[in-house]
Amino acid sequence: MFTGEYRHAIDGKGRLAVPARFRARLDGGAYVAQWIDGCLGLFPRTAFEALAERVAARPVTDANARAFARSVFAGAFEVELDGQGRILLPAGLRTWAGIAGEAIVVGAVERVELWAPGRWTAYRAAQAVDEPDIFAQRLQDLGI
Repeated sequence: MFTGEYRHAIDGKGRLAVPARFRARLDGGAYVAQWIDGCLGLFPRTAFEALAERVAARPVTDANARAFARSVFAGAFEVELDGQGRILLPAGLRTWAGIAGEAIVVGAVERVELWAPGRWTAYRAAQAVDEPDIFAQRLQDLGI
């Protein structure tokens, strides 16, 4: 399970140092792709393959499934950790996500999300995640 929030630099070659506690889960290979809410999703190979299977199981006539598949899988890249625990983020994905210079690395259970710092701050403010009453209501809505 991926948890936690980290701020990491992107070097001049577009490489991101993956937090040490995430590396073991990504060591068997990983994929990075456009994800929901304007961030990038970094998935262990097995999780990305499971996602692909779920999408492929949808009827070809399902317009939402087709749109999702095109959005996520068309621009996805397979990535590997180098000897220093870094991954190369393709320039096109960095541009799409607004990531330049540094990224907020967010553990999101089965995936890691990579955010431009400004987008992450704006997202958290818009979701009012720091408001106890709103947070409690969201937990209740999830049946937690």
